[in-house]
Amino acid sequence: MIRALTRFATRHAWKVIAVWAVAGVALAGLAPALFARVTDSGTADFLPAKYDSAAALRIAEDHFGVRSDASTVTVLVARADGAPLSPADHRKVEQRAAELGRHRVVMPRMKDEPDFLLPDHSQTPKVSPVTTAPDGGFELLAVELTGNPSETGVQDVYRAFRDSARERFAEDGMRTGFTGSLAGTVDSVDDNRTATTVGGALIMGLIVLLNVLVFRSVLAALLPLLAVALIGGVAGGAVAGAASLTGLKLDASTPGLISVVLLGIGIDYLLFLLFRFREHLRARPGQSAREAAAEVSGRVGTAIASAALTIVAAFATLGVATFGQFRSLGPAIAVAVLVMLLSSLTLMPALLAVCGRRMFWPSKALLRTPRPGVAARWGALVARRPAAVAVASVALLGALAAGAVGVRMDYGLGGDTRTAAAATAAEIARALPAGVSDPTSVYVAATDGGRVEPGRAEGLSRALAGVAGVGQVAPTVASPDGRALRIDVYPVADAQSEQARALVSGPLRAAVAAHTPAGTRAHVGGTAAVFADISTAVDHDLTVVFPVAAALIALILLLLLRSLLAPAVLLLAVGLGFAATLGAAALLFQHGLDKPGVSFTLPLVLFLFVVALGTDYNILITDRIREEMRRPGPARAAVARAVRHTTPAIATAGLVLAGSFATLAATPGSEQIAFSLTLGILLSAVVLSLALVPALAALLGRGLWWPLRPAAGAAAEAATAEEPAPARTVPAPEPAPGPSHSYVP
Repeated sequence: MIRALTRFATRHAWKVIAVWAVAGVALAGLAPALFARVTDSGTADFLPAKYDSAAALRIAEDHFGVRSDASTVTVLVARADGAPLSPADHRKVEQRAAELGRHRVVMPRMKDEPDFLLPDHSQTPKVSPVTTAPDGGFELLAVELTGNPSETGVQDVYRAFRDSARERFAEDGMRTGFTGSLAGTVDSVDDNRTATTVGGALIMGLIVLLNVLVFRSVLAALLPLLAVALIGGVAGGAVAGAASLTGLKLDASTPGLISVVLLGIGIDYLLFLLFRFREHLRARPGQSAREAAAEVSGRVGTAIASAALTIVAAFATLGVATFGQFRSLGPAIAVAVLVMLLSSLTLMPALLAVCGRRMFWPSKALLRTPRPGVAARWGALVARRPAAVAVASVALLGALAAGAVGVRMDYGLGGDTRTAAAATAAEIARALPAGVSDPTSVYVAATDGGRVEPGRAEGLSRALAGVAGVGQVAPTVASPDGRALRIDVYPVADAQSEQARALVSGPLRAAVAAHTPAGTRAHVGGTAAVFADISTAVDHDLTVVFPVAAALIALILLLLLRSLLAPAVLLLAVGLGFAATLGAAALLFQHGLDKPGVSFTLPLVLFLFVVALGTDYNILITDRIREEMRRPGPARAAVARAVRHTTPAIATAGLVLAGSFATLAATPGSEQIAFSLTLGILLSAVVLSLALVPALAALLGRGLWWPLRPAAGAAAEAATAEEPAPARTVPAPEPAPGPSHSYVP
């Protein structure tokens, strides 16, 4: 089937390219509007109803009119001269707050930008007073804006509101400060805008530079980026369309994650094809480019399909997760990777068929056989000293994996503490309980749906005030319909801190359970409660996703390699790579930088990205080893040839993918993820795929394929046809030859 698909693509190359181009351009333009319709802005909405914070949110929505997609910004208003606020100042604050609450904030748009390309988040904010500092130094206002803090349009609306509020209060001689999730997110984005831009430019430059150095070709350097951009548009539309049809709600961060994944694997797959295409053209100088593209794509397509299906299987297992953000992210990335797989079997072969030898212009390397270089010497070393290479690889990975002993999970959000929002939160905490800007709320409702009088919650309120870690408890508030009560609790710790989550999940919920009035049900909600439940959901999901994904990956390897021993070797290798990456993160962040631990999402992220994506390289080298072992001759010589031929492709692809993940370091709070993914991919590409796996293959020989063994000589004729001929000058039927460098066969 794969060969039939690639042959069709090369036979009708221009038509295939045209279809992808039209679909890519059209869907790329529609993607923002499509994603807006399937994006869920409320983090709590991703939790099942069985969790306490989700139940609290339902009461808040049904009886208090709280919107799950609302983001609350706390505004600090103080005199510019530092004096306490006077009664006149309080009246001015009240007046300005009323004005801001009536003023519609219009989302900025680019000139002549069509409305359908970006959802309009223009809105009138809800502004209400919160409290005043005991010393009268400042007054706090709560501003409610709808939308997910990760959405660009919501961020622009907040910026417009913030600037307007600053100007209005400055006219009255007052200064303002802003804090909260949305404020912190926008401050981090603005503070790191330059780093993000530079990081993106650097990764693009890295991809182009690597391709130029490897292929000595302008087209081969730029084509991967153009192709991935085109495919990304189709993938985005496919994901949004599938979500719309299935009713799946996506998180606002999903498009960005899809882009990172597609950039890495898309360029990887195209590089695999380009290296094999060049090798094939050198071996068969008289063959037409169209036939060469069909043969290469059909042969490499099997490995690419298996690698892509491994990623799909790993991410699709997130569909069984309880945390909705994982449950939606997994299938979304799986759909995107399926689109990339389809393009790898159609668009990319079509591009090779159309470009032919011009793909490697202006290099002259296709006219001669290159001398053995670094890759050939490394392959010979692995074949000659496989035990030493295997021991060294295991020792390195084992040393790093030792860092995972005693690893602790950090449930902190990892926000940037250097932003203006963090400084405002610190100023508030010096005079009031830190949780006053983001309270934990206890909701009480009658079990029979009837009315609830505030007096029934007096005992509960007193019990909450007596909990250690609670700074203040607000008076009980009845809902407009009288069927629910709300008690706001202000912890002494910031709502986004680990201390606040420990308080909520432990003594606070215990107090609620012990003092809930008879005939009522009570639930704890708020940011701290939501993230406490998320941590519980993630811990549960880890125990489910890991074994399911591992089983699916093993099944795919069994079908590809048609062996019992080879898949076991690969799974053990990637397992050791996973442990080494997690251990390195623990050594650096938990022990070296004295952090509370590693991020609680890190194990799952590493498993999905490092194990699934890193397996691509193992599949490529193992598939080539099997192909080479079908030739007559010693198994170790086959391993040496396989390493020689695949080292340039794997090394280049690994550097590109690691570089794309390294750019995540520009995002505050993502330093652990960026470091771990970058290191994990490098370990997978260099240590596992180019050292440990081929060394084990050399030690096991053709027994690696037990219970079946590739028959030596079964494919000798076909394999020999691709062995480069002795160095000579060969006239090329097309004017544009390929590149040359010292280590590529």
